[in-house]
Amino acid sequence: MSPFERELADELEALRTQGLQRQLRQVSSPQGTRIQVDGCSVLNFSSNDYLGLANHPALKEAASLALGKYGAGAGASRLLCGSLAPFHELEETLATFKGTEAALTFATGYTAALGAIVALVGKEDVLLVDKLIHACVIDAARLSGAQLRIFKHNDLDDLESKLQWASALPKAAAKTRSAPRILIVTESVFSMDGDLAPLREIVELKDRHGAWLLLDEAHATGLFGEKRRGLAEAYELGARVEIQMGTLSKALGAAGGFICGRRALIDLLIHRARSFIFSTAPAPAAAAAANAALAIVQSDAGESLRQALWQRVDAVKNVVINAGWSLPPVQSAILPLHVGAETAAVEVAATLRERGLFIPAIRYPTVARGEARLRLTVSAAHTASDIQQLGAALAGLRPCA
Repeated sequence: MSPFERELADELEALRTQGLQRQLRQVSSPQGTRIQVDGCSVLNFSSNDYLGLANHPALKEAASLALGKYGAGAGASRLLCGSLAPFHELEETLATFKGTEAALTFATGYTAALGAIVALVGKEDVLLVDKLIHACVIDAARLSGAQLRIFKHNDLDDLESKLQWASALPKAAAKTRSAPRILIVTESVFSMDGDLAPLREIVELKDRHGAWLLLDEAHATGLFGEKRRGLAEAYELGARVEIQMGTLSKALGAAGGFICGRRALIDLLIHRARSFIFSTAPAPAAAAAANAALAIVQSDAGESLRQALWQRVDAVKNVVINAGWSLPPVQSAILPLHVGAETAAVEVAATLRERGLFIPAIRYPTVARGEARLRLTVSAAHTASDIQQLGAALAGLRPCA
């Protein structure tokens, strides 16, 4: 073994002994509540496909038609060889859906965050992020060079303290503008704990201190608000959030990320978002599928799916608690079953898989060390029988902490 291979092998062995080793499990079926994993049929409670749209006939038909008309690939970045019609159609639909002037799509939610944050703040600016923010925001902060301050999770006092500090920075610190920019970034529904941001209070604080807000609605789009736009709409705050971010890969069942906001914001991102400028455009079929998903979400059928999801969430909460597990007070389709030790979480996940359920363990670095959990997610497509099977599999596995 070469020195290069030996060093990598040692690092992998360290991950294994810490209970942090991961593996890719082959799925040989469409995404759904039942999937084929490594040749075995399992009940899936791990997907972000909250409305069950990933394998919906309308999305598959839209993707197929786009594939036939536009081919498999986009050819290059949209600024280099032209911008295919499905991307424009999707962005017009997104802007209307979110109630904004314009929208811009990216290959992933990750690249949407990288592109937007690095385009908007630099070394003379300040970035304030929630402690439990998604890793893409931390990576974007490092790339931007902005002064990064992390406030305690959903802690308004800590956020206000850091806003006061940022507001007091000398204007001379900003060489290219009148004062340093202050950008707050938070999620509306947090991806690992399923809890909600205190959005009304955050908006009040950012307005009071002249800051901007980038709100990641990845796990809220399609599920919250009268028009299913997200938590900002549910709290009637959409017009007061400068940058609305989200993904097309969760409740919308497709792929990609997006930024919605003022026309000037989108125009600036087209010029400065490096993950947009220097990336080949996504497959046009993916954009067409997302557009079809938005049509469903905005229809009566979309509302029926949402209502079905919340009914399933309530039913799952009941069976989880009755099976002897504790749950934090969450109001989303994400239900964290806290275990603690990484190795223990892996063992629980393995036992559940033996019992026919697929709920992988979530471990460091996705969550903090010693806070491993099973991240149980619910879909509108789950049946009463599925939920009963979940309860039976969890029973006796681990008592409440």
